[in-house]
Amino acid sequence: MRVEHIHSCPMWRNEFSRHDCVFVNTGSDTEGIRGLDVARVRAFFSFNYAGTVYPCAVVCWFNVIGGSPDLETGMWVVRPANNANRAPMHTIIHADTIYRAAHLIPIYGNQFVPLDITLHVSYDAFRAYYVNKYVDHHAFEIAS
Repeated sequence: MRVEHIHSCPMWRNEFSRHDCVFVNTGSDTEGIRGLDVARVRAFFSFNYAGTVYPCAVVCWFNVIGGSPDLETGMWVVRPANNANRAPMHTIIHADTIYRAAHLIPIYGNQFVPLDITLHVSYDAFRAYYVNKYVDHHAFEIAS
C-alpha cells in the first residue's frame, strides 16, 4: 500500500509556502474526473464538537474548462474558480473527502515565461492548468 502526503504549510523547508492540489470527492457517482473536483489545499485544521474531532481543509477550487480533455494533450484543463468579485473561491471541506493528490501543469501560452516565476508561485501565476494524468497510473485512471 502506498502512502501519499498532501502538504499545506506557510513555510516549506524554511523557504516558501507549499499548497498541494488534490482531487476532492464531492458526492458524484460519476467515475473519473467528472465525478471529482480539483482544489488546492490552503490549510489543514481540526475542531472538536460534542466529543468528536472533525479534520478539515480550507481549499481553493478549480473549474474544469470544456466537456472533454484537450485534443492535443489528452489532459483536462482547469482554471481557478472565482466569486463574482473575482476573489478565489474558498471552502472548508472534511479531510475525508480528499481522494488523492493532483498534479497540475501550467498552460504557458505563446509568450516566454518571466524569469521571476518559480515553482513556488506557479499555481498563482497562470490562468489555466492541465490536469496531469501521466504522473502515475492512479492519476491516469482518474483523469482519462
